[in-house]
Amino acid sequence: MTRPPQHWKVLPHGKLTKLDDNLLTVIGELHVPMMLPRRMTVARLTDSRLVIFSAIALNEKEMAILKGFGLPAFLIVPSDKHRLDAKAWKLRFPSIQIIAPEGSRAGVQKRVPVDTVAPAFDDPNVQFITVPGTGAKEAALLVHSSNGTTLVLNDLVGNIRNESGVGGWLLRKAGFAGDQPQIPRVVKRMLIKDSEALRAQLLQWSEIETLTRILVSHGSRIAENPREVLRELARTLEASPVAKRRAVGVTS
Repeated sequence: MTRPPQHWKVLPHGKLTKLDDNLLTVIGELHVPMMLPRRMTVARLTDSRLVIFSAIALNEKEMAILKGFGLPAFLIVPSDKHRLDAKAWKLRFPSIQIIAPEGSRAGVQKRVPVDTVAPAFDDPNVQFITVPGTGAKEAALLVHSSNGTTLVLNDLVGNIRNESGVGGWLLRKAGFAGDQPQIPRVVKRMLIKDSEALRAQLLQWSEIETLTRILVSHGSRIAENPREVLRELARTLEASPVAKRRAVGVTS
């Protein structure tokens, strides 16, 4: 088997899973210091070029499978918190186009040069989105496939279900782990700049009749009632009655 390049540092991960005719995903592990699951998603364009979302350096067996799926052409760094393996991918695939949302561009460029914040995939089935309400710091991806539509999110939603020990307790306190998908507390505090804009976007996604699943960077895929999950997440962003009165200058 071909030896990986010296800069290609492989951390624990599972096998690539095919979710649809043009969609792969794989789960890896980070220890920061608790074990944090992380996800890479791969969308194949109609011309067999690949869009990599939140890259993970894979072992050579899985890389052979990936390259058999198509040619890595675009690498989305969905925020400046997800740039760990971006440089390694750029060194391994020099012609790959690095993409980041505008608000994270400066942070990503500390690791790897960003080519664009508005990619042209030339494929209506794969859509890059800079998520409204996040200060342009978070990216998402919509992938239309033969069996439905997949929404790929980054840190906006946590859905870790198998947490344990002190690390699991910390993930639950932060809101990345729990009994149901949720917008993590740390994300609400540090990332969301306009709750109403984000709420509107979640509701817009919930209207996609073909939505089959939601993939998140940290946690299990959401395949049961994904549209209702988005509506419930939007409801958590609604302003309280007191906040609404304050917003229009009404006091009790």
